[in-house]
Parts: sequence; structure tokens; C-alpha cells
Amino acid sequence: MRAVRRDKLDVVVIGGGVTGAGAALDAASRGLSVALVEARDLAAGTSSRSSKLIHGGLRYLEQFEFGLVHEALTERGLLYTRLAPHLVRPVPFLVPLEAPVWQRAYYGAGVALYDTLATAFGHGRGMPWHRHLSKRAVRRLFPSLKQDGMHGAIRYFDGQVDDARFVLSLARTAAGYGAHVLTSTRVVDLIRDAREVVGVRVKDMESGEEYEIHARTVIAATGVWSDDVSQMFTDRPGLRVRASKGIHLLVPRSAINGDAGLILRTEKSVLFVIPWGGHWIIGTTDTDWTLDRAHPAASAADIEYLLDHVNAVLDRPLRPSDIEGVYAGLRPLLSGEDDQTSKLSREHAVVEPMLGLMLVAGGKFTTYRVMASDVVDLASKRLGEVRPSRTQDVLLAGADGFHAAWADRSGIARRHGTTVGVVEHLLERYGSLALEVLALIEERPDLGAQLIGAPEYLAAEVVYAARAEAALHIDDVLARRTRISIETPHRGTETVEQVAALMGGELGWDDATRQREIGHYLARVAAERDSQTQPDDTTADAARLGALDVRIAHP
Repeated sequence: MRAVRRDKLDVVVIGGGVTGAGAALDAASRGLSVALVEARDLAAGTSSRSSKLIHGGLRYLEQFEFGLVHEALTERGLLYTRLAPHLVRPVPFLVPLEAPVWQRAYYGAGVALYDTLATAFGHGRGMPWHRHLSKRAVRRLFPSLKQDGMHGAIRYFDGQVDDARFVLSLARTAAGYGAHVLTSTRVVDLIRDAREVVGVRVKDMESGEEYEIHARTVIAATGVWSDDVSQMFTDRPGLRVRASKGIHLLVPRSAINGDAGLILRTEKSVLFVIPWGGHWIIGTTDTDWTLDRAHPAASAADIEYLLDHVNAVLDRPLRPSDIEGVYAGLRPLLSGEDDQTSKLSREHAVVEPMLGLMLVAGGKFTTYRVMASDVVDLASKRLGEVRPSRTQDVLLAGADGFHAAWADRSGIARRHGTTVGVVEHLLERYGSLALEVLALIEERPDLGAQLIGAPEYLAAEVVYAARAEAALHIDDVLARRTRISIETPHRGTETVEQVAALMGGELGWDDATRQREIGHYLARVAAERDSQTQPDDTTADAARLGALDVRIAHP
């Protein structure tokens, strides 16, 4: 911390989402001195609220975005086969066919092109090739899919990821290359020398202290907050970004009988039904959002929209009582004044609206590495002799040794006195760093216990989150280090006291701090539940704002 305040760095990156963490890693791995500052927690915004997919965007083929799709598929292959095999894994999807001839030909050609683009000039596709399935084969694979009017399907594969853990892995990898990663650190102003940006003034959201960080360049990877950074120095935005709200529902795996995901067309967007461990993720919507960006709210109308569309293809309709979790995120889309969000570009842009300040926005989760490389390339023009990006060869934290550990998972379980299921769970979340979590259990056997109300997670994971993963608040653990806030019907309320005790023991909380943390989390859940009963965005937003962000409420 002293070095951040004392030295003039090469780069300060604003924003701890996937693009900002990617930019910090790109810059640090080139040998530059870097600080990454995030106002809340890593992946607290859009990057923990996605569809959890690493994909090329099959629907963009209809818009003739062949370059965009190829770029994303190349990144998908690179992540799965080399950079993050512990976090990215294949997931099958069905494209149901309602017309026996023209749809099979039309969609079949599209999926074939999708697979071909993944192979051409790529880094290894990794995913299986698509297959055409008969109606009988679809019935075996997805019994819950209505058979009336269905004439078979096409099965293809994309990648799945725990988005929040992926961003955490990026940030930890950047820190391994020397980057200073500062959460709870809000940028309140840009430091300027005449017409040049030379750093940022920040506020520590935990202590309230303000201080300056000086740097030769500043990169803003702030997504839907991009205009806020621009307005610190001018009324004219460097990039015009619009927020599109997408919501997702989680239901238990038992609510739908199927062994693959679904991709369906709606009049407004694409509907996914995605297997996610013991759950299904159903999403998403695509609507303009102009209200609170920190905590976008899902309304009753949003939930009804998704249920209506998914129930149109299921033999047993889902009911509101089936819903375990709901989350809403905002996509940062490059925009013109009058564009509808469903038609805005998913391409990204990099600009330098003021000397020393670079803005990067747009794009999609899958192509974060390309965005990061492009914006650091632009910054390098001011920094002098800087070597090219090398992140296509930088394994993310936990990737090195993952395949060997997975092959030896039975031996690891035997040596640590646990089950193969526990080892597999940890390896799929931490990669080879799972051994560090197991070491905690050896140190304290009580940490091998399952969490109350969330038995798929271990007490050791909470302690590890506080000790090694920069978790400062209960919200960080229940919403992002784990996904208990969306994976359980109680949304973490049954687990919160145990988490408070575990985190408090690690972080030195007194009883008042523990009770404040518990109270905040319960208020957050209550506000989210209330917002999801409201009829529209305005009332849902007002309800969600009934609970303050923990870092704002923190003295």
C-alpha cells in the first residue's frame, strides 16, 4: 500500500470487473507497475451477473458478425484448453426444430459455421462437434421438452464458467505479477497536470480516508459507469455506453428433466435454459435500464416474462414457487442516441479522450482478454518501449497443475482423509489451489464441515475467502466467492450467522461488527425479495434501494 501512495506507477486501472482485471493482468505481465482499484468487490457488478457462459454468440451469425463470433470462439478455445481449464468446461445445448426441413437446413448451416469458426485459426476448439438429433433422441435427452410441434434438434457445445470466480482468478494472477489490487477503493476524481491525466484520487470505503495514486496512464474499464469517468473532466463522454438489463432465474435441477441446455428464440432476445450444478439458470431479458446501476433490480414483470417463455416449451410449467434465486445484471453496450438495446453492438471500443486517460467499453465477457490487450496497447504508446501482450500464454491462478490434480483426485482424497466428491468440488472452483483449502482443513478439522443451509460448500471456503481472496464482507462471500445468495431458496439467510462467525474469526470482527454485517445482509435479501414483487422497473428499483450497499453503510 505504501508503494501505491509513494511511487508513480505506469498504469492505474479503474474497475474490478473482468475487463479491468484482465487489463491489470495484461499490463503487469508486460512488466509494467500497476494498481487495480475497485469501489466495491471484485466482480461486484456485471461480471458476477452474467449467463455464466464462455461462448461465441451463436445468434450474432444472423447479423453477419462473423469476425466477432470467430474472435470469441478463439478465446473460448484458448480459455478451455490452456488458460483456465479448471474454470471453463463444456456444456451441451439443444436447438429445438419446429419445422422439419428448412429449420434443420438453416440452423444446421449456422451451427456448422459456428463449429468451423471455432476451429479456423484458433487455439484448439476443445468442444465436441455438433450433432443432428431425431425427435426420439431429443425425448431421451430432454424429457421435459414438449413434443408437440417438435421435429428433433441440433446439439452443440459452448463453455460454462463461474464468472465471479473467474474474475477473482484474473485478479490473483495479476497480483502474482506484482499488481496492487485494491478493493473498497472508489475513484472520486482524476488528477490532472494541465491537459494530461496523471493519476486518480481515491477514497478508502472502509476507513473513509482519501489519498492520491499517481500514474503515467489511467485505464478506465468501468462498464456502465464509463460516462461517470468521462464527466470527471468534461461534459462530453469519451464513449457513449448504454445499460441493458438482463435477469436470470435459478430453479432446482429436479424441476426440469433434461441432460442438456436449451437455446430458444423470443421476440426480444435469446432464451437460455442452462444446467448449473444442481440447478438450472433461465435467462435472459434485454431491456433498457436508466436507474440505479450498482444494484439493478428484477421486477415481477421480468420474472413473469421468463416464466411465460420457458413454460411455452416445457411439459410441466414452472411456478414462482420453483424459483430459488434471481439476479439482474447490466450489459455495457456501445450506443447511439436512439438505438434499441437488443440491436446494439457487442463489439468493444478503446479511446483516449484526454491525454493519459484510456477508456475501454463494450464487448462481452468471453473477449475480455482482447479488450484488455487493446487498451494496454493504447496506453503503451505513451509509456514508450513496452513488450507486446503475452496473456495468451499466462495461465490463470489454479490452472497450472490442474489436469494432474484432477487425474489424481482419488489419491488426493485418500491423502487428505476426505471424499472424491469434495476434492472434485474444490478442484472445479480453485483448480490446483484446492490443495490450499484442504491444508486449512488439516490445520482445523472443523473447517471440513458443510455450511448450514448450503451443504455443497465447506466452512474452509469461507475462511479461505477472507484469508486469500480479499473478501471483506459477508456479501462478498455469499454472493461472489460462493453463489449461495442465488443457489438456495433462503438466499443465504440460513447461512449468514455461520459465515459471520467464520469471517469474524479470520478478520478480527467484534460482536458489533458481526451483527452489523448480518443485519446488512438480511436487509439486502429482504430488499431484493421486495423488488421482485414490484410491477415495473421504477418500483423495483425503489424497493431495492431500501438496503444500502455495505461499503456505503460502513463507517
